[in-house]
Amino acid sequence: MQIVTKLVELELVGLDGNAFALMGAFIRAAKRQKTPQKEIDDVIAACKSGDYDNLLMVLMSNTSS
Repeated sequence: MQIVTKLVELELVGLDGNAFALMGAFIRAAKRQKTPQKEIDDVIAACKSGDYDNLLMVLMSNTSS
């Protein structure tokens, strides 16, 4: 489920697998790429709405490497 209008460039492979570290990396990359704050907040809310597998699915759907 893609939430952002433009995919955030972020390589998830090789990052710390901790859920908070992954969300933090997404937030930092999205802000650098001038993603609207509302979209960032929506992605993070979607990440938190389920389990770890859901978090990974949401991040993979909203990033490109």
